[in-house]
Formats: sequence, structure tokens, C-alpha cells
Amino acid sequence: MEKTNPMRILDRAKVPYTVHDYTSTGSVAATDVASVLGEDPKEVFKTLVTQGKSERYYVFVVPSDKELDLKKAAAAVGEKSVQMIPSKELQPTTGYIHGGCSPLGMRKQLRTVVDSSAEQCARFYVSGGKVGIQIEMDFNDLRKVLEFSTADIVR
Repeated sequence: MEKTNPMRILDRAKVPYTVHDYTSTGSVAATDVASVLGEDPKEVFKTLVTQGKSERYYVFVVPSDKELDLKKAAAAVGEKSVQMIPSKELQPTTGYIHGGCSPLGMRKQLRTVVDSSAEQCARFYVSGGKVGIQIEMDFNDLRKVLEFSTADIVR
């Protein structure tokens, strides 16, 4: 399997991880991915990119079975409001396409907030940077490769 940017970042930092390939299923929705992997949807996270009223971009990482609460998200980054960016802006902004967006290895490091529920996860799954690829790792290792804060950002 070809290494993706998130895998190269983890390798450089010597962070252990496991790759899960579900490309054959065609699943994109995070809850479907959790189901295909046979994992707890609370441990499989999706990466959402928003834009604030200030026009700054923000990344929010939330459990697959939850929705981002836009009010809580805005408060977490000190914005009046945030909204999801249109799909067509995702690749030019992050370098990733819908269904393959990872908080690791984005084109530019954007302010990132991970839902605080991740701190209780035995395992933490996040996109491997390509549709059909998930990375499983210890959530505590994420701090070695990504600057982020945690907050209650779901509803």
C-alpha cells in the first residue's frame, strides 16, 4: 500500500499506528466506516472543515455518530459563527477530498479542535488521508504530531 501524508507524518514521529483499508466497500459516511471496520462509532472520528465569520478556516474532529454543534464549535475557536465549507473548497484548502480528509498532513496547518470525548477512547480512528483508508492509533499520541485543543463540540 502506498503511504499517505498522515502515515509519513506518523512514521517520522515514530508513532505506532494500524492502517485499515476498506476501499472495496465504497463507504464514505463515517458511521458506515465504523460499521465496516466493526468498531465503536464513538472511536471512529470524522474530520470537518469550517470557515468562521473572520474568514479563517478551522478543523473539527468529531465522533462518527455525532454532529458538529456549530455554536459550540464557534465558541471553541472564539468566533461569532462558523459554517461548513462547500465541498468544492475542501481540496484547495486542505489538499484532501470529501471522505478522505485527515487532520494530519493538511496543505496548511489549520487550528484544530478535537471533541473532548476522544480523551476517553481506548483506540482512536481517523482518516488516513485517502477515501477507504483509516488510521487506528492511541489518542494520546496525536499530540506528538498535531497541535490541537479539545472541547465539547458535538450535539
